[in-house]
Amino acid sequence: MTRIQLAGAAAAVLMAASLGACARPEAARPAIDTGKIADAVKADEAQRYADVNAHDPAKVASHDAADAVSMFHGRPNAVGPDAIAAGFKASLTDSPDLHVAASNQTVDVAASGDLAVFHATSVATFTDPKTKKPMTITSNSLAGYKPRADGTWKIEWSVVSNTAPPPAPAPAPAPKS
Repeated sequence: MTRIQLAGAAAAVLMAASLGACARPEAARPAIDTGKIADAVKADEAQRYADVNAHDPAKVASHDAADAVSMFHGRPNAVGPDAIAAGFKASLTDSPDLHVAASNQTVDVAASGDLAVFHATSVATFTDPKTKKPMTITSNSLAGYKPRADGTWKIEWSVVSNTAPPPAPAPAPAPKS
């Protein structure tokens, strides 16, 4: 290799090294605290259940994003807080003594920190508007939460679906004679 070729190769290596030095390293993303997110969603759900039991449609809908979709068994989908509040208000008209309790609550948070899913078993008690007798309905409840720019979490979609009643007990075996 001649001196000119060697000098050219050295210059190319130096230019490549200097370009590499100009590249900025990616900013380290802060660690996602999924436990903190899960706690925020659980707190929001506790407040949402309190708002349901306080029979306040506006407060119930305040947990939803502007384009949230609510899917509630037996009713058309409601899109947006106004429609969600109206649907809840209709439920109260049918069942003014409605009370809902949640159990088996879990929150799954995506590792990316951009989605959380709440799941619970819900038990609703109320007076049947037709028979005037007390009723209890057990449902599965799911809600998908996404973060907002201000750091709060809002419901993007929710689903409430009745579960089947428990199976009837098996008949007792006939006595042997």
